[in-house]
Amino acid sequence: MINFICNMPTSASNYFRYFLPTPEQNVWGLGVTATGFTHVPPGSAYPISKHPDDHHFAWERGRVLEALQIVLIEAGRGTFEMRSGGPRLIEAGTAFVVLPGTWHRYRPDPAEGWDESWIEVQGPLVEGLLKNGVFSADGAVRSGAFLVGLDKALDEVHALARGGTPGFHPELSARAYAAVAAWALMAGNHAAPSRLMRAVLKGERYLAEHYAEPVNVEKLARTLGVAYSHFRRAFRRHTGYAPWQYILRLRLARARRQLAASDDATLEEIATRLGFSSGFHFSTSFKQAFGVAPDRWRRQMHALVDSGAEAVPAPAPAGRGRKRAPAAGG
Repeated sequence: MINFICNMPTSASNYFRYFLPTPEQNVWGLGVTATGFTHVPPGSAYPISKHPDDHHFAWERGRVLEALQIVLIEAGRGTFEMRSGGPRLIEAGTAFVVLPGTWHRYRPDPAEGWDESWIEVQGPLVEGLLKNGVFSADGAVRSGAFLVGLDKALDEVHALARGGTPGFHPELSARAYAAVAAWALMAGNHAAPSRLMRAVLKGERYLAEHYAEPVNVEKLARTLGVAYSHFRRAFRRHTGYAPWQYILRLRLARARRQLAASDDATLEEIATRLGFSSGFHFSTSFKQAFGVAPDRWRRQMHALVDSGAEAVPAPAPAGRGRKRAPAAGG
């Protein structure tokens, strides 16, 4: 694929741009291989301008792409179809994903037209998200794009891509991350959270604020109006940790910061501040989590700080001139 940019004549805002895949996208995890925006007026032929051969398509034949695309319809309405399902109505505020290697086709309603904003990405991050079902045929169409800011994320991509240089662009990749994250936030229909999920969200916030205090998680679940067994399972699905594991990770994360910042505090004092039952319990948990005892980790961190400070010359005292360094061999 060649680097290809086209400013289309129907609107000053219309453009599309294609980029060569580069090795840097494997380092950063994500690379933008194409992006664009098109305003399609009612009654217009679609697509309204020819894309490169490997991306251009006619409705009758459809298309298969090697990369992943996220397409947001900002205005108007139309139809999207994949091999695994029938035609889907697409309205303003709806986004759909085109999966790599999957036959698909889409077009605006001729009577209404639409505004489409899109990005195409490749890289290890995309491969991992596909493997874990973040992008899937079952959830290929999602509503609520404006609520999660997908339109704003794509606007930032377009602002960089229009005037950007050929090749990999780290800032463009960072903007693409935001678009991918916005897609992940779209739940598909944005129905109100269930009572259990509301309890999980409140519980997560409570634990984040009170992690250093004694917490009875079963009592917390009852206070939130749900059974502890249901709360625990839903909490783990949402955060990746059981409630007590979540508390422990918060305590250990804060412990690392305190160890790095202080020479004076003993392990017993840090353990007491963070809610551990003893210095021994704290040391054991820290070593299990990070593979090194906390006192040794603190020494290593302070040695790194000291070595950095020794490598940087101290500034001259205020009001005094600095002496010129002697010449080599002098």
